[in-house]
Amino acid sequence: MAGIRVLYAGTSYPAEPVAGGAAYEIFSDGPAEGFVLGRGGRHRRFVHASEVSAVEGTVELAADQPLTAPVSRAVGWEQIQRLSQGRVRNPLLAAVRASATVRRGTRMVKPLSARQVAGYLGGWQPHGFCYRQYDVAHLRTPAGLVILSGTGEPPGEVAFALRWRAVDASDYHVPAAAYAGLTALPPHDRVGPPVLGTGFAPSGSQLIPEFVTADLADLPLPANAALLAYTEDASEVVLYTYQPEQRGWLRMAGPQWRQLLAALPGVAPDQEYLPVPAGAGPSRLVGRYQGAEYEAVADPPEEFRVLAMTRAARYQVESLSRRTPYATWRGTACTVVRSEGAWSRLRLCRPEPDAVAALGAQCYERGVYEAWAPTAEIGDAVEADFPYPMADQ
Repeated sequence: MAGIRVLYAGTSYPAEPVAGGAAYEIFSDGPAEGFVLGRGGRHRRFVHASEVSAVEGTVELAADQPLTAPVSRAVGWEQIQRLSQGRVRNPLLAAVRASATVRRGTRMVKPLSARQVAGYLGGWQPHGFCYRQYDVAHLRTPAGLVILSGTGEPPGEVAFALRWRAVDASDYHVPAAAYAGLTALPPHDRVGPPVLGTGFAPSGSQLIPEFVTADLADLPLPANAALLAYTEDASEVVLYTYQPEQRGWLRMAGPQWRQLLAALPGVAPDQEYLPVPAGAGPSRLVGRYQGAEYEAVADPPEEFRVLAMTRAARYQVESLSRRTPYATWRGTACTVVRSEGAWSRLRLCRPEPDAVAALGAQCYERGVYEAWAPTAEIGDAVEADFPYPMADQ
């Protein structure tokens, strides 16, 4: 991929593709508007592929599809972006949103706070609002990523994120009609920016499709999920990667990034491996092999195997399902996040004002509402299985 150049804002720049051509890192010989000085002493900027007018050179493109729209002289991308920030349903906008799809193996991203990073190191699972890496690959600084933050916190010197690969498209919903209750929640009952109901993130300039995990439930972590840090000079640092057979996070960041780890509450920067207790997350993968059921591991897009410490026992499963606990409390459908003695922590599947008030639920991040309930009061407790097709997608 040597010798690639792109035309951006009427100027040709040397460039390197990011995330399979979803974005480009462009370089300038000196200071320029929007460019930052990178660690190698070069001025650089990250731009989305849609902002590039032309590409010289061969780029191996990712399999994920970009947003598409039937634009015309009357309606262009700027008009579509403005439509995405409203609350009126529009057939054109719906068609654009439908072009953003998740496939098996799509890389998903969820911005995190330092506290949330520590939570994932302790066993949390992906849940709530998330994005395709393809759509946000150009956001590489804390200031850029703040528009995706679900915590409502201002940008700091470093931003964090979780990145993983989707096991199946059925695990991801568009936060539109089925989640309309989120748009009705008042500011004092929410965290982070409002949910517009168009399926796009609230932004004055970006057109970024949003997703939520199905029913806002936890999803089992696939192999090699990564916890990332983004610095003010647009560096992406892999802090930890998830190793399911070892049930823990392996530290990847070298000594030069140790100060980033020091910002994580309760995390020892020098610890190379952080074990996750068995059963720490409510959701798990189960598979069948030769008539028996086993806990399974997903390594999308092609490998789904029995969870086993020895390689010889990591058989490819013949069927695969996500198993997630559900319950009903005070007439509201919830997932069970965890149980502690006589109490259960519940997360609302479809948050809306009346249900939030009835359950006394609290918002812990954008779109995620949870409450403690006496276990004896909850009903319809069941572990629901969501089967995944094993054929190639």
